[in-house]
Amino acid sequence: MEEWVGGIWHKYITKKSRTDFTQAEVAFAEVNKSVGVVFRAMGGHGVKRVEAASARDYLVRRTWLQKISGENQQVSLAWQDEESLRLPEKLAVFPTKKLNRELYIWLAILAAHHKQGFKHWAIDNQQLVVDVLAKYPMLKPRYQKLAQAFVQTRADFSKRPIPEQTMEQAIIQAILKPGSVEEFPTVNYAPQAVFLWLYPSAQLNPQIMPSFDETEQENEDEAHSTSTKSKSTRKKGERIEDGESRDGMMIFRLESLFSWSEFSQLDRGSDDSDDDEEETLKVAEDLDKITLSKQQQQKSASIKIDMDLPSAMEDDIPLGDGLKLPEWDYKKEQLVGDRCLLLPMLPKNSEAAKLPLRLQKIAKIIQAQFEQLQSVRYWLKGQVQGEELDLSAWLDFYVEQQISPTQERGLFQSFRGNNRDISTLLLADLSMSTDAHLDNDNRVIDVVKDSMLLFGEALNSVGDNFSMYGFSSIRRSNVRFTVLKNFNERYSDEIRGRLQAVKPGYYTRMGAAIRQATKILTEQKSTQKLLLILTDGKPNDIDYYEGRFGIEDTRHAISEAQKLGIKPFCITIDQEAEDYLPYLFGIDGYTVIHKPSQLPIRLPQLYYQLTSHQ
Repeated sequence: MEEWVGGIWHKYITKKSRTDFTQAEVAFAEVNKSVGVVFRAMGGHGVKRVEAASARDYLVRRTWLQKISGENQQVSLAWQDEESLRLPEKLAVFPTKKLNRELYIWLAILAAHHKQGFKHWAIDNQQLVVDVLAKYPMLKPRYQKLAQAFVQTRADFSKRPIPEQTMEQAIIQAILKPGSVEEFPTVNYAPQAVFLWLYPSAQLNPQIMPSFDETEQENEDEAHSTSTKSKSTRKKGERIEDGESRDGMMIFRLESLFSWSEFSQLDRGSDDSDDDEEETLKVAEDLDKITLSKQQQQKSASIKIDMDLPSAMEDDIPLGDGLKLPEWDYKKEQLVGDRCLLLPMLPKNSEAAKLPLRLQKIAKIIQAQFEQLQSVRYWLKGQVQGEELDLSAWLDFYVEQQISPTQERGLFQSFRGNNRDISTLLLADLSMSTDAHLDNDNRVIDVVKDSMLLFGEALNSVGDNFSMYGFSSIRRSNVRFTVLKNFNERYSDEIRGRLQAVKPGYYTRMGAAIRQATKILTEQKSTQKLLLILTDGKPNDIDYYEGRFGIEDTRHAISEAQKLGIKPFCITIDQEAEDYLPYLFGIDGYTVIHKPSQLPIRLPQLYYQLTSHQ
């Protein structure tokens, strides 16, 4: 009975204390796709994620009802950092859904033009609005509509202290006439949230967050990659110095544990059984603030290294001491030389083998299709001798001769056989994620091996020049580049044996692998050069390569290849690839295979489509 009455009271007092328009509420999930398109179309960084942000602490003066109900202590605001743009999880600022949706769009436009941090939050936001409206005058009516409606929703400040009244008047004027207010008073409480503006990023407090240099990051090996990604909103985080407390027993009364978000400086222990990632994510969902400490013992890093690296007897066969390659640092906007060590390797225990029986029927069908490429014929124009007159060349010659004396040129065309002057390199991602099962009988790596085998059979039948490599990595000092077939090697049972011997590797340092593949392709004499990249996920590694760093380095490596006349094309089975592949390869530079089991058939078909016009 008490709980029932308490629930009714809570609903009543919460409803009475709220000042937003819950009936017109719009959730970020309803507009996330359109907001993302607007953000990137208006100049926002293509690799930034656009996602919802959870509420953050906001010290604003609260009404008596809000104090009783506990409302308005946290507010969901719009902000961004180098990794992503965070917009409010829900918006109910205006009395209509249409205006709340338009507010999401406006914030995305504003964020797309905000390139630096804030020196003065209110003055900088005014200037940002002025710049956007000056660049896009057609947005002025929409902004004025939002501004007028927003001012009408502001609370009555007539009974507040004079400094707060002055602040509110300055904010209203700044919203209605951006750029007109140059000074803002100092107040003890934050002003009522201004949802038309962006806020500073909710980064970790630099006074309590230890500084990490690059070397320390690599030694710490904070493992950011997880097999299960949380779809929750972004949490506020802080770092604290980890005390030298030893594992022990904590005695407390349960009544003193007020909430999940209250922090107790307690060593959580290092029991191996306490590694249930799914359960950890559920706990994180319930936290308002996630507090991290810098521990001296990095259990995850040491265990990953010891377990991931096989002994020399079981490892693949290294070919030489390795090659040093550069890497792009997007923060410094420069290519750092000799940053990665790439190790060419051969698959361990590979033996000559025939094409598996299960693939032989499919291989014959694909080979028959590819044999059509050999019979393609074309007209070679502008020849001195030929079967027919080249009317286009003759017309040009005739017109030029009427103007001035012109030297005679080739006026004939000759019918010739196909000249497929093309070199193709297939680069396969062999990261540990390929060890995942697609069904009870097949893993991703099995599909990748079948795809490369059929690819080899198809190109061998048409006589195209091709090579195949695989790659994985463990930090920048161990980028493993598996040699499956060189350009100079004949496709044979030995190559088929290597393909069947490949096994899942480690992480996906894609930039270094692409640079080495580019170097190999540039050494070929062909006029057409194609780089096919087969992957099941985005670039990542256990050091700083996670996130935007890996994306930017890969993009720069692809750009380098394109400048050298190489055409990169990505084939992926990652269902979330459309979030980042357009930024890396362009809208026409990739394809997503929605059914991974279809990859062995689709890979040769894609190659046929890409090269049949050559």
